[in-house]
Amino acid sequence: MGNNEILLFYLTVATYHHINLFVQACVLQIRIARSYKFKMVSFHLSKKTTLKAALLAITGLSLGFGALPVSAKSLVITNRPLPENLQRDIYQPRPVAPIISPQQLLLPQDARYDSLVNQEIAQLRNELSSLQSRVSAISGRLATLQGSGQQTAAAYYANIGTISTQLQTGTTPGNPRLLQQLDQAQANLETLSRNLVDYNGLAVDTSEVASTASYLINEARAAYSLTGALEEDHATLAAIEDSINNITIVIDRLQNNVNDDISRTAAYLAAEQNNLRTLSLAVANGDFYGKALSSRPFSRAPETQLVQQVASSSPAAAPSVGNPKPLVKIRFDKANVNFEEPVYTAVSEAIAQYPNAQFDLVAVEPTVGNAAQLAIESTRARRNAEKVFRTLTQQGIDQNRIDLATSKSPSAKTSEVHIYIR
Repeated sequence: MGNNEILLFYLTVATYHHINLFVQACVLQIRIARSYKFKMVSFHLSKKTTLKAALLAITGLSLGFGALPVSAKSLVITNRPLPENLQRDIYQPRPVAPIISPQQLLLPQDARYDSLVNQEIAQLRNELSSLQSRVSAISGRLATLQGSGQQTAAAYYANIGTISTQLQTGTTPGNPRLLQQLDQAQANLETLSRNLVDYNGLAVDTSEVASTASYLINEARAAYSLTGALEEDHATLAAIEDSINNITIVIDRLQNNVNDDISRTAAYLAAEQNNLRTLSLAVANGDFYGKALSSRPFSRAPETQLVQQVASSSPAAAPSVGNPKPLVKIRFDKANVNFEEPVYTAVSEAIAQYPNAQFDLVAVEPTVGNAAQLAIESTRARRNAEKVFRTLTQQGIDQNRIDLATSKSPSAKTSEVHIYIR
């Protein structure tokens, strides 16, 4: 082997710069020797570099350091394996990363953190609980009022039924028993009137809880944007939001029920108070509709020319004495004619517009047919007019404001009843 393939150097610690450069050359020589097991190979390090490293090493020895001490260790290039301690230091394996389980990454679910979101959730829960209690109380009050209204209405109709039955079979004027029943019926209406006041208070309370529910739903939605929240906090906010939405539906239902009860009770009271006034007059006179109908029979009613005047009246002009127009025209061309509601609506609107109005109730009979048919239609017209007259008095119209009359009309095919306002 030549000087270019294997170099033996004896080094002492002289100059770190020279030694480092020379050690690099030696390490490369060792790798080549171990790879090719000291066979003759071409050396990859140039001759110039190798000789330079040797020259620098020798120069470092000649700088006045003298001969190598006996204890100085020499670097020997050999094909023997490295000692075990050096192998452990040089070929030490990389550390193995520890195994991390998913449970170690998850936060404990039962951990509690005091944050602004937790405080907001606690406040929302308290306010929601208070809202639910208020809604439950309002629902209970509504059920109580409805039950009281049903019992009061049943007692009222029991008293009215007793009075009407006695009047129908005949009684004396100012019957004390009927007057007592009348007082009880009046007390029932006063109870319903107080219930109406309670209904109005209930409507105010329902509106307040509706406003509170709207405020809470906005607060719950705004809490999502607060920082410092956990996933569990958002899940809790979602549950609270659902609870508020559910209570809002209940509140809307309560508002609808309360408003319906208020409208129904007010209309019922207005109608029954008028009926009770009519019934009070009947009890005082001892006759079913106050003054007996026999004292003003249609057989004695005068004949009027209002029906004929209508044909020549101006359609565009308002109804008047010189320009009469029927307020209501009822044709009895079948067995059962439902005229009560249209008559009540028309007469009520007329009285609302003209409080001192007077009415003409005219029984109209046809003129076409034989004598027997005309007699039958004339009787039917008067009986039908009596039905309309009773309906008007039941609806609270004073009978002294109603004048009865009869008339014949060539255009009538069957018996009719006309109501005129003057």
